Amino acid sequence: MATTRIGLDRLPAAARAAVEQHTGPQCTVVEATEGFNSEIAVRVTSATGTWHIKGLRTDHPRAWTQRREAAIAPFLTGIAPALHWRVETAGWDLLGFEALDGHHADYSPGSPDLQEVAALLRRLGETPRPDIELRHAEQRLERYAAHPDDLRFFAGDHLLHTDLNNANVLVNDRASHGDRACLVDWAWATRGAAWLDAGYWVIWLIASGHTPASAERWAAEMPAWHTAPAEGVTAFAAANRNVWDEISTADPDPWTLRLAAAAATWHDHREAV
Repeated sequence: MATTRIGLDRLPAAARAAVEQHTGPQCTVVEATEGFNSEIAVRVTSATGTWHIKGLRTDHPRAWTQRREAAIAPFLTGIAPALHWRVETAGWDLLGFEALDGHHADYSPGSPDLQEVAALLRRLGETPRPDIELRHAEQRLERYAAHPDDLRFFAGDHLLHTDLNNANVLVNDRASHGDRACLVDWAWATRGAAWLDAGYWVIWLIASGHTPASAERWAAEMPAWHTAPAEGVTAFAAANRNVWDEISTADPDPWTLRLAAAAATWHDHREAV
């Protein structure tokens, strides 16, 4: 369920003052329109720079997401925005990230962004898993697997993002080809099998107009996809069908229903293979 968004001006005075110690007096504040997890999500520009600031109250049920993003940020050079500072005061946890230029990735068939996202996921696949606390993929999918034995396919020692919503991928058309895309929002970073992020991408590609076969061809741009056992891919599709059925039933927005339909389409395709 989405978190209610508020403006920086509604923060306690002590929290605003702590932020301004890093930014200086703020000239412009633009609230983000994407994302569901942060109470504060703004782009702030001052005389000294520009930052993307996201935050939650320290007693918020999802406060752990702030801690996860702060912990993992130092290990994501080249694939995610840098974390420049963190403020924990007056009951708030606020993160000041590098403000990236670019547009949200277009996943539709024929989009030039697809090659950039594939290159990004290859870079992620080469990124060592940091020695920090991460949930395991088999734990996250435990309630959704069709059979308990399927969980073995999801286990592994690789760093995963797991939320390949196109709004979490920023593409800078002025950067060099193959290095234009970055991943934001690492709250759901996970430890698991190397091919899982390619599988998560498949669902979003189908939701963006691809056939299952086309989506899997894009997944095959990641070397790790070729290590995935066919039985494991089908098990993953089944688990994610259950995930999105649950999400769309609890929160039947157009986008959740679209993802549920995409997950079902992929699972049906896998069952027919």
